Amino acid sequence: MNYRLSGSKDARKKESLRRAFKKLSPLLSGEKKSLAIALSATLIWSAAALLDPMIISWTIDSYIKNKDIHGVLISTAILLGVYAITLAASYIQTITLGGVGRRVLFNLRNAIFDKLQELPAAFFNQNKSGDLISRINNDTDKLNQFIGQALMQFMRSSFIVAGSGIFLLSINFRLGAAALIPAIAVLIATSLLSSWVERTNFKSLQAAGGMSSEIQESLANFKVVAAFNRFDYFRDNFKTVNLENFRASIKAGIASSIFAPIYNTASGMAQLMVLGYGIYLINAGDLTVGSLIGYLLYVNTFYGPLRQLAAVWPSMQLAFAAVDRISDMEIVEDKEGVSGNGPLLEFKKVSFTYPDEGRTVLSKIDIKLQKGKTYALVGPTGGGKTTTASLMARLYDASEGAILLDGKDIRSYPHDVRSRKIGFILQEPFLFTGTIRDNIVYGNEKYMDYTDDQLTTALDEAGLLGLIGRFSEGLETKIAASGDTISLGQKQLVAFIRAVLREPDLLILDEATANIDTVTEQLLEDIIDKLPKKTTKVIIAHRLNTIDNADEIYFVNAGKIVLAGSMDQAVKMLMGQKRTS
Repeated sequence: MNYRLSGSKDARKKESLRRAFKKLSPLLSGEKKSLAIALSATLIWSAAALLDPMIISWTIDSYIKNKDIHGVLISTAILLGVYAITLAASYIQTITLGGVGRRVLFNLRNAIFDKLQELPAAFFNQNKSGDLISRINNDTDKLNQFIGQALMQFMRSSFIVAGSGIFLLSINFRLGAAALIPAIAVLIATSLLSSWVERTNFKSLQAAGGMSSEIQESLANFKVVAAFNRFDYFRDNFKTVNLENFRASIKAGIASSIFAPIYNTASGMAQLMVLGYGIYLINAGDLTVGSLIGYLLYVNTFYGPLRQLAAVWPSMQLAFAAVDRISDMEIVEDKEGVSGNGPLLEFKKVSFTYPDEGRTVLSKIDIKLQKGKTYALVGPTGGGKTTTASLMARLYDASEGAILLDGKDIRSYPHDVRSRKIGFILQEPFLFTGTIRDNIVYGNEKYMDYTDDQLTTALDEAGLLGLIGRFSEGLETKIAASGDTISLGQKQLVAFIRAVLREPDLLILDEATANIDTVTEQLLEDIIDKLPKKTTKVIIAHRLNTIDNADEIYFVNAGKIVLAGSMDQAVKMLMGQKRTS
């Protein structure tokens, strides 16, 4: 199954403005009250701004022409009132949308992170963590900037442009039509260039994500880089992605500034056309001087916001590109199933292919694991044992077929339910920064609120307390996610305790004792034997003595899983076949 973030491919659907805003609408669904306040403030600001040229035009024709100082003072007072209203409305709009942007940013980042946690391990194998970090940090911030700043300007400019156009046409249709002719060319240019601007900004975001991925990979593997003295390799890689980011950002900068000169030229042409035609109408007695000045002010009022839209439009395109990168994560939809009394786990015609490699690891597999039995998976290195176990735990999803857990499609289980049912001990387990206590109760609601004494009692009853005693400070032994504070064998012990403490229905051990001494390994086997009889165990081990007591042994290789029958038969199969790639 191929997991990818929407927008990770270059071939994307062209988004219209309406569809882009439709994509944004779910993010703003909880902000209806604030948006209503901001919209009301915008309408008030726009109405006040549109009165400005009308008042000035009226003052010129009615008071200045007749040298009526009292009337001029009254108009001045009215204008001051209008300016005060626009100031208050602008302040309310700025504060309100700024808060909306911050809250949307906060909620969006939480939602993305929560959604990431719903995805199986295959997703993270196919998407670089650095790019995911870039989406959570950089792309969401672009959206915040749009909502908090550009959206306000877009709303304000749109109302002013619409209102000014109506005034221009209603006062004198011929003069208004002349003023709006350049705007038609602007709309055509905007329509033709918008998709290119969005694509360019999208590629710039992709390049930034790629650079973030390269930095993250270099830092995460710094010890290996230093040990093998391969600084040159990562330095060259970084130069490559940095150059790609530089070129993409240059193109995005050009695209983002391309509208400004077009809009400025259109504004200048409109003013020249109005001035020339207006003087002609004045000479013909069809227009007053005040009306012409009012018209010029309305032309400026019309094209000024258009110039502002030229600055806002690239920000909108960047925001839409960011939404495209963060809004959709394609995951397998949960499938309904009916629990029954069949096997604990069942593979039905299961096939699996690594998407990036195209190599089929398993093909049309049918197996059943009964409750309470112990199963062993053997086979050559690279034959598919760990992949099979990962499918059982839903670290991957089958490319074809279905995997049933207790008669239900394994994908239909919520993550917390599935993690209670399935325990998985990896050969190289991941631990969290904290203490041993933090790690063994992580995600285990039953023990989260236990006191130290209660947890010690539970560990003793499970036969695990002796393992805790192997750490210098017991439950309070410090652990770093990097694993520097404890050995690999100790990490396996912590993972073992964490899994066994859950008493899962299915316990998978993938070379779980590979770095543990023989005495401790025997102790772990004794602990496993004390698990509830309902627990099904799947063991992957290269040391065949660890699977002596398995009820059934499966040989895994060349895309097939074959029942070996006995230990001797498994050894013969292992010795007689080679790994297939």
